[in-house]
Amino acid sequence: MQTITRITLDPNVMGGKPYIRGMRVTVGTLVGLVASGHTNEQILKAYPYLELDDIREALSYAAWRSEEVEAPLCRP
Repeated sequence: MQTITRITLDPNVMGGKPYIRGMRVTVGTLVGLVASGHTNEQILKAYPYLELDDIREALSYAAWRSEEVEAPLCRP
C-alpha cells in the first residue's frame, strides 16, 4: 500500500468517514461516483477543487480497506 497523503480521518468531521484533503468530499462519494459510471473528467467537472490524484487515492484507499480484516477484541 502506498502512503496515504490525501485522505483525512477525523472522528469529529463527516461522521468519522474518510474524506479528501480536509475538504468535505468523502472517499465513499468518489468511489460511488466511479462505481455508477461517472468518468474522472465528469467528477472533476462537478468538483473542480479536486484533482485526479484525489480520485486515484480514494479508490486505492477503498481497495485497501476492503481487504483489511477486523477482529473482535476479547475481554479478559
